[in-house]
Amino acid sequence: MSTKDQPPVTPVLTPKQAKRANATVTGMLISTGVCVALFLGVFFLNPASKAEVYERNVDVQKIADSAEAPADFVPAAPTLPEGWSSNFARWNSTEGVGVQSWEVGYLTPENEFIELSQTSDANPTWIAEQTENAPVTGERDIAGITWELRDRPDDDSSLIADLGDTTVILRGTADLDEFDVLATAVVDERGQ
Repeated sequence: MSTKDQPPVTPVLTPKQAKRANATVTGMLISTGVCVALFLGVFFLNPASKAEVYERNVDVQKIADSAEAPADFVPAAPTLPEGWSSNFARWNSTEGVGVQSWEVGYLTPENEFIELSQTSDANPTWIAEQTENAPVTGERDIAGITWELRDRPDDDSSLIADLGDTTVILRGTADLDEFDVLATAVVDERGQ
């Protein structure tokens, strides 16, 4: 009789062998259940996100007052119309190019963003870094000051002005009309 003609061999497991074979499946199911229970516990213990948690309106004037000591200029803290808010204000003692600067982030009434950067040590490298190397595309006359406009299609716009002892850069996603509001407030605050 050849091996082809023989009936297939059916393994016979002893009760102990069967128990060991099923133990891996049972262990896997138990460990999966424990992992799911731990995940659900952590998931339900975390608080839900709330939009108001992320809304900030920092006191720009207060932070500007404290930044005036290390700065050799008066940091801009313009008064803006209703609907504007600021989500950060900070003094940068040095940047990647070694320029100390004052920075404020503003949210416009249309929920767009404009960052104000101000320094008395502006140089071409710092300006290029702040504007992300955007090309000069024109000028805008705002509040009696000529601002250089830099932008790219579908990217941030930047306005740059020399305001006597400091250079101010406004950069963000807002419409140019909202840039005009912030630029006017900065110029008015400085009395130029």
